[in-house]
Amino acid sequence: MEVQASPSVRAYAAEKNVTLVDVATSLKRSVLGKEDIDHFCATPNTNLGISVASAVANTAEYWAIDHAQFGPISVESLTRIEQVAEANLSAANAMIPQVTHHDYVEISAIEAFRERVKSEAQQRGVKLTALAFHLRALAECLLKFPRFNASISADKKHLILKQYVHIALAVDTPYGLVVPVLRDVTEKGLWDISSEVSDLVEKAQSRKLRPEEMAGGSITISNLGRLGGTAFTPIVNPPQVAILGLSRSEFRPYWDGSTWQAIPTIPLDLSYDHRIINGADAARFMNAYRKFISMPELMFS
Repeated sequence: MEVQASPSVRAYAAEKNVTLVDVATSLKRSVLGKEDIDHFCATPNTNLGISVASAVANTAEYWAIDHAQFGPISVESLTRIEQVAEANLSAANAMIPQVTHHDYVEISAIEAFRERVKSEAQQRGVKLTALAFHLRALAECLLKFPRFNASISADKKHLILKQYVHIALAVDTPYGLVVPVLRDVTEKGLWDISSEVSDLVEKAQSRKLRPEEMAGGSITISNLGRLGGTAFTPIVNPPQVAILGLSRSEFRPYWDGSTWQAIPTIPLDLSYDHRIINGADAARFMNAYRKFISMPELMFS
């Protein structure tokens, strides 16, 4: 079950050491408010159904240390978004048996395409980013591999296969990490994707995202390209079953049979829920993804 709740409700649940999925399951609905958290806490025997995430939240004793006894310290409060992220990421890391598949892909074709349409981009007033290609390629792969566009039911007995393709985009803001959702990506062209991503990022930075704009993602993409790094292990964002990480582009040596060439590439890091996806599935998924990126015309055939 995918829970819809405002950041304040999520923060309130974290303060109460309550997992929103537990509350939603007990009430048999997905939209929650603060009063639902209070009702859940007041209901007898609620702890009988406590989840792994709730158990993790009750391990505060590991951090209950007087650090000042070892030397000078300073204290700053976590933002509300950071508090929500702390609860959600702790739950995800505890509940999901996660594996990360590392790969890389040549991006010569994308860069050549962007160069060819540079003047058109200026006329449109839209910056055609490489991220737009990655979003579209990821969407195409979800169509080819439907188990990556799925969620496990709350009772762990069913797999919910989604007929839509909405991609969540992790955005770094001064207030913490937020994840807006770009909807119906397979039905959009590169110009529209670039424009909508720009709008979502601007909303995220100015704290203008509505709760519904951060719900319903099929899969998440986390792009660290401009910040650096050669690889990382992104954490799956439940109820999704996979997340794709992008690191900084780099040149790699390539032997063409007679000489060495330097080709532009980008590292790829696909983390997935091993309960639903196995290593062979991940390898096939990434092979298809690499083909779309290296031959972008396939995305429009």
